[in-house]
Formats: sequence, C-alpha cells, structure tokens
Amino acid sequence: MISANFLINQLAKHGFNFFSGVPCSYLTSVINGVINSKKIKYIGATSEGEAVGIASGAWLAGKKGVVMIQNSGLGNTINPLTSLNYPFKIPILLITTWRGDPKIKDEPQHELMGKITKNILTLSKIKNEIFPTNEKNLKKVLFKINNLTNKTSLPYALIMRKETIKKEKLKQKKIFFKKKNKVLIYYKKKKLPTRFQIIKELQKNINNKIAVISTTGKTGRELFSLKDCENYFYQVGSMGCANAIALGVALNSKKKIIILDGDGALLMKMGNMSTIGANQPKNLIHILLDNNVHDSTGQQLTNASTVDFSNIAINCGYKNSYSTDNLDDFSKIIKTNLKNTFGPTFIHIKIQKGSIENLGRPTIHPKDVAVRFKNFLKDKNTHSISFKIKKLKEYLKLKDIEVR
Repeated sequence: MISANFLINQLAKHGFNFFSGVPCSYLTSVINGVINSKKIKYIGATSEGEAVGIASGAWLAGKKGVVMIQNSGLGNTINPLTSLNYPFKIPILLITTWRGDPKIKDEPQHELMGKITKNILTLSKIKNEIFPTNEKNLKKVLFKINNLTNKTSLPYALIMRKETIKKEKLKQKKIFFKKKNKVLIYYKKKKLPTRFQIIKELQKNINNKIAVISTTGKTGRELFSLKDCENYFYQVGSMGCANAIALGVALNSKKKIIILDGDGALLMKMGNMSTIGANQPKNLIHILLDNNVHDSTGQQLTNASTVDFSNIAINCGYKNSYSTDNLDDFSKIIKTNLKNTFGPTFIHIKIQKGSIENLGRPTIHPKDVAVRFKNFLKDKNTHSISFKIKKLKEYLKLKDIEVR
C-alpha cells in the first residue's frame, strides 16, 4: 500500500498542485491527506463534472490539476472531458476509483460501471491504467504521466482499486461563517434589454486586463462578434461548466474574473454556486443573462421563471447580489463592482429572448483560445525573470552599487 503523503509529495514534484473532486470511500485517505496538507489547495465540488471544470480553470491560471472521483460519477464527467478538455487541450490527472471491480464483491449498483470503466475512458480518448500498488511503480507511472500530459495536453486517468492507499485521518476542518447581505433589486418593468446590448455595455466598462469567460451558445458568439480579445474565453460545449471554470481561474489569479452565464446553463449545474460561495473568490463577478429560454435550440422555455437566482446566490454565500431588468442600472452595478474588492458578486439581468441576425461563431480554434487565455492570465509584468532582473538593477543603481 501507498501512503497518502507519499502520493501527494510525488504529485507535487511533478507540479500537480491543485485538487478538486467528489468523495469516495476508496479515496478517503487521499482526500484527507490533501485537505491536511498546507501546500495544496483542495476544492470539494458538488458534482464530478463541476470538479473537472474547476481543475480546468485552474490549469488556465497556471496550475496542474488532479480530479478525484468515484467511477459511478464518471458519466458525469464525460461532457466536460469530451467537449472542454479534448477540444481546448486542457490536461488534468483523473484519479477514479474502481467500484464494481470484477475481482471483488461489490454493491449491485456498481456492477455495470465496474465492467465498462476502462472502455469509457478509452473511447473518450483518455489514456488510462490501473493505479500502482507500491511506491516504486508509482514514481515511474507519475513520471510517465507528467511527460505525456505535457506533450499531448490531454487528460490521463488512473483507476484505483480498493485499499490501495494507507489510512489517513482528517486533521483539519474548515468552518464557514457567513454574514448574509440583502439582494439589491432595480426593476423598471419596461422593455427588456437584449443580450447584445448588455455585452456591449459590459465591454464599454472593462479593460483588457479583466478576464471574461462566456457560457456556451449565443453568449460567446455575440461576445466574439462584438470584439475578439485575448482576455476572452469562449466556452463551447460543456454546458453548465462556465462558472466552475471561472472559479478555478479566480482562485488562482489576481485578475478580475467575469462570468457571462445563461439561465439554462446555470440551472444545469447550480451546485457550483455553493462552491463559489464556500470558497469566497473576491475577484469574481458572476453575470446571469436570463431570457427564460434555451435560445440556441429553438427558444424552448427553461425553468428560470420559477427560480429566485439572486436570493439563491446570497444564501450560497455570495457577498453581493443584484437583480435588474434594464441597461442603465446594469451599467451602474457593473461600474460599482469593477471597483469593489469584496466578492464574489452575482448580477442577475433579465433580457429579451433572441439574438442578432446572421450571428457568426468564433473563428479561433478552442485550443488556441485556451493557449492565449492562459498566456493572458500570466502576470507578465510581475513574475517574469526579465522584470525581476530589471527591478534588481534599478534597486542597485539607486543604492549606488555598480552593476556589471
């Protein structure tokens, strides 16, 4: 068996320093070890697909992510793994347990998934193998995985059998203290603005140092049609994961992060609102463009009309929450919160259904969008070696020390 600390240290040697996941009894010791560690960040997700989104966002912000799940939740990850990680070329290490392992007796609900786990991964173009059972082999496997993921920019999966990791007790518990604010409502009950108008107004108020992550569908297409920038991430596929991606980015970047979300997408993975609230990213602004329909697929109604999104945000732990139905108040709200450093902030804006005519699509391949967005998120001015050398020379010159 392998100790959790040995596994974590070996992963850290290869730069894997950000963990997310959903618990499984086979993973108890690993998750406890990660939570106990002061060197590693662990984000508990509400679903397996959300965990993939969070780790993918962390990769965009310069981290290397590990996602830990039970294989019964593997199906929940297929959407982001195939329509986010594969086209955008975002590598993560997936550690999935093997419930329903044919070699041991397990519960009947795990039988089928146990038989098809490896096939699902292989069909999804994810290289995989059984988790090593000793430390020597683990070192070799992690060395191989690190080289391969760096080369292919694709996920890799390790399938963990029962009792692979030695027992590790949970030593740390985090308690969240929340002081709830009130939702601020600004309704004029006149003609609703369009999505195009809201995005255009947002662009007027932000600069090229602010990251914008748009949900899939017409939101990203309209954002691109108005203006294409390196600080824009156009999500395609992986519906519902925009806020998870943004959370992963926000927790690992000092830049202001804006999500452009849709009601249909948010309803698909509302659990991530609680993850955002629990982790309190101060630099995150979550904008919900609510037209009460699935606009890209024929304007079928969503369930948004029955949901009080702004109060849900407050009760999930967002620091600020607004609801409005007009362009003027939206503009005032966004200006206020771009200056505000006490997030996360939620802005619910009711909009008209429909889009502009002859709407185009992003002409940049997803992998190129990911690369330039990742480069944008790097703090080029404060972390580059050349910048540090320049500052050192300036300091030495100031002190009348000769620089040769």
